[in-house]
Amino acid sequence: MLIFISNLDRFIPNRSAMDMDFAHYMLTEGKKAKEENALACSPSSQAYRMQLADALNINRSRILAFKNKPPVPVELIPRQHISSANLQPKPIKPCRHIPQSPESAFEVSDLPGDSFLNLLDWGSSNVLAIALGRIVYLWDASNDSTSELVTMDDEISHVTSVNWAPDGRRIAVGLNNSEVQLWDSSSKTLLRKLKGGHRSRVGALAWNNHVLTTGGMDGQVINNDVRIRSHIVDTYRGHHGEVCGLKWSPSGQQLASGGNDNLVHIWDRSVASSTQWLHRLEDHTSTVRALAWCPFQENLLATGGGVGDRCIKFWNTHTGACFNSVDTGSEVCSLLWNKHEWELLSSHGFIENQVTGNQVTENHLTLWKYPSMVKMAELTNHTSIVRYMTRSPDGCKVATAARDGVLNFWNVFGVPEVAKAAPKAKQEPFSNFARIR
Repeated sequence: MLIFISNLDRFIPNRSAMDMDFAHYMLTEGKKAKEENALACSPSSQAYRMQLADALNINRSRILAFKNKPPVPVELIPRQHISSANLQPKPIKPCRHIPQSPESAFEVSDLPGDSFLNLLDWGSSNVLAIALGRIVYLWDASNDSTSELVTMDDEISHVTSVNWAPDGRRIAVGLNNSEVQLWDSSSKTLLRKLKGGHRSRVGALAWNNHVLTTGGMDGQVINNDVRIRSHIVDTYRGHHGEVCGLKWSPSGQQLASGGNDNLVHIWDRSVASSTQWLHRLEDHTSTVRALAWCPFQENLLATGGGVGDRCIKFWNTHTGACFNSVDTGSEVCSLLWNKHEWELLSSHGFIENQVTGNQVTENHLTLWKYPSMVKMAELTNHTSIVRYMTRSPDGCKVATAARDGVLNFWNVFGVPEVAKAAPKAKQEPFSNFARIR
């Protein structure tokens, strides 16, 4: 057998298939003896010797020997004992259809365009909350009802963040005056106020069981135990700009915080220090608001940078290493993992013109296949920056809100095969708002 090597001028013979002694004899004495015998022997003797050599398999003239073809593989299990179902080729999973338009779209007024706020969240009880100016609205997807949770007083100015507790009943509301309020969504009653932690507005919130973590313009990240009177249990100091993104890992062990200082910090609950982070991630070159923990891999974190960065980066939070970075071409505003497939959804905003230096907007959603980061779809229904994005509790639908004053509902992640059910009547959220398409 010859093994050919690309772009080289030699071969490697299969020496195990050669008779090296016979080859040496043929190269030296064998040829000479053969010529002498041919002269001395009669034609009949030569014919007899050739037949004898063929019979004894010694009539070889080649020095190099090629290996025979490999034997036919033996079937360990006879085909008659294998069921016909097992012999059928494995069916190819059909490609999922990704609708290019939202299922429904509604006009919402007074939606701020501030890139550091978090004004949209979908709770585990299938109720979506959106803050519009001083008012927090709730839409219950189970019965298609819309209600007003609270209208803040004039001196508060406006709501800066909303986030549902894991029980799906309590909701935290961050305010422009550094205060955080905790509300019961069923009874529409104020449960308590969290004061004294921040010195300015609270634009980021994240729950971890009974602990509510808050991030403010003052750069502080505070853990509040809502069960006790003295609610402040930890204060993390590492950002020197506004904290605009907070996400706890699925296990609740690690916290990721992003800010307009271009930094991402990883905090670990086992580290009892108010100043020491587990990792400081400094690879981004612009504001980091988009944070998303992978639901399938505990230590995998995706982060998205602002207009000066444009990248989605992937981190191993055990080591603090960035193992992949993808330039999306525009500002990354939000990130969401698909709970059922290895897919990542990103929303986008500004892009800087490399020639003029002016900023234009992309205004789209991009669905990526992970880990190849191949684009599966681009959804371009919005006409302005897609600042806010949240996922339904079943992980199938996504709601987005943009500066164009439009709230869209997308069936971008689809329904997994095991969870598919009979189709239900189409529900229309926010029926008391003006429908635009």
